Amino acid sequence: MRRAFLATATVSLLLTGCSAGEDASPPTPSSSSTSAAKSPASTSPRPASTVYVPSGVALTEQGSSLRYGRSAEVIFEPTRQRGSVLRLTVRSVRQGRLQDFDGFILDDDYVRKASIYYARVTVRNIGRGDVGGVAVPLRGVNKAGVLLPAVNFTTRFPECPTRRLPATFKRGARLTTCLVFLAPDRGKLAAVSYRPSARFDPVTWTGTVEEPAAARKSR
Repeated sequence: MRRAFLATATVSLLLTGCSAGEDASPPTPSSSSTSAAKSPASTSPRPASTVYVPSGVALTEQGSSLRYGRSAEVIFEPTRQRGSVLRLTVRSVRQGRLQDFDGFILDDDYVRKASIYYARVTVRNIGRGDVGGVAVPLRGVNKAGVLLPAVNFTTRFPECPTRRLPATFKRGARLTTCLVFLAPDRGKLAAVSYRPSARFDPVTWTGTVEEPAAARKSR
């Protein structure tokens, strides 16, 4: 009982889903999801922006599909007043297990019936702006094209330590973190996506999903 009480007092999982056709603005708590048709292949020019792109930096084209381990250079503007150029790398994705949440009270069917994925991600600021204090701007995508925001933890989760960008994240700053995505109804994670707005044809990462750590150890 003591363990359960501590988990309740210190842990919160904020879950939401939005379709790939909706604006990827910060999520609000919800367990509902709606699907959307895939975005057409993009030949659109770079979106209008006042963010300075350093000389020698080539922005990754909208609609690009990358393999895990590859990097994308993208403009990121968390607010109208600030923005920069980020180098985003989805290094790998591993499937998790419900047992990884031992010690957490999971009283939501959305969580108990979800497939769990851990994405290792590196973010580097290669622009001029400071974009600190916000969540890493990546989401999962399931087979139906639904965007899956990363789980927001209010306590440490050792299996996949998740961190926001630090309060100050200026040029040259680098962060390596792990993002937890939940695909509802035992669904599959099809990709990890950078989609700052509904008008942006997303940059996506795909590749082989690693087995849960326990499954590898048992071999």
